[in-house]
Amino acid sequence: MERLVAARNIGFMSLLVFGLSVQAAEVKVLSAIGMQSVMEDLAPKFERATGHKLAMAFTTAGAAVKRAQGGEAADVVIATRQGIDGLVKNGKATADNVTALASAGISVAIRKGAPKPDISSPAALKRTLLAAKSISYVDPASGGASGIHFATVLDRLGIANEMKAKTVFPSAKTPAEVGVLVANGEAEIGVHVVVELISVAGIDLVGPLPGDLQNTIVFSAAIMTDAKDAAAAKALIDFLRTADAAKVMKSKGMEPAAP
Repeated sequence: MERLVAARNIGFMSLLVFGLSVQAAEVKVLSAIGMQSVMEDLAPKFERATGHKLAMAFTTAGAAVKRAQGGEAADVVIATRQGIDGLVKNGKATADNVTALASAGISVAIRKGAPKPDISSPAALKRTLLAAKSISYVDPASGGASGIHFATVLDRLGIANEMKAKTVFPSAKTPAEVGVLVANGEAEIGVHVVVELISVAGIDLVGPLPGDLQNTIVFSAAIMTDAKDAAAAKALIDFLRTADAAKVMKSKGMEPAAP
């Protein structure tokens, strides 16, 4: 009898803490691809812990914001902080419902086993890029934050025109698959946010963009003002700020936001 009472008490507390049973909801998430591997890892854990279900869609950060601005239904949008600020400005979200999640730098990758080039300084990176037969990064036109930044890097290095002929952009349907192109030998060098490279088989990470050419991309989440279930949406955000979520982010090369 004591065990039965204890079991019932545990079940009751679970309902109070996680909002299970009739309070379970479907949370629609529109997320930047830069957070995809993190979200796909954490989604089943969140669903088991809360009883809520996630319906997730992934695209570039810029496209995610554009779709939300255009009225696509979403309870939570995860994108770069700059994009989220745009949603706040246009009334799609409020500042007090915006939460920083994690940050990640941009790294250089090569095919596994290939000699690692010198990228130790801006000048060294410039020489390496000019010597490469082909490179790949996210097409800036797709709205990918790493691609937009790296296009400015090429401009700063003064080699944007020289690199056009040997740039291989990923398919528009899979805009973040820079690492896959490198692994397949379609591009000699890839430049992308580290979280999207670290799990790709067949490549080696050379290191981050050097010096002030680096750009740390901050991913934030916003609960939309027209979220169908704001409480369930907040439960997801809270879950993404837990120690367990932080471990997953770190394992993928990201730095979780400070508490």
